[in-house]
Amino acid sequence: MRISLATAFCALLAAMPVAAQDAAQQARLATGRKVAETWCANCHLIGPQARGPTGDAAPPFHAIARMPETSDATLRAFLRMPHATMPDHQLRQEELDGVVAWILALRSGR
Repeated sequence: MRISLATAFCALLAAMPVAAQDAAQQARLATGRKVAETWCANCHLIGPQARGPTGDAAPPFHAIARMPETSDATLRAFLRMPHATMPDHQLRQEELDGVVAWILALRSGR
């Protein structure tokens, strides 16, 4: 009985960081979606079920996510630099983390 109880306890401890990481990722995604809906949806189609602009002035987020050069680092660098065609919203770190997580999640079709 002790061995199985100890094994169960170790398994529970091992699963806790995964659950915490999943909860943190879900929080980042929720923040990212909120920021995208507030600031980005005026120009970009931000998700699969999202309504957005009909023009092609700004690429849809799913297209950005699927570009071979898109990564966590390239998105962060792009979003931190002002661009003539994109407003500089000066995102807080939490907002930046969320938008990056949101865009990258679209690769897997979330």
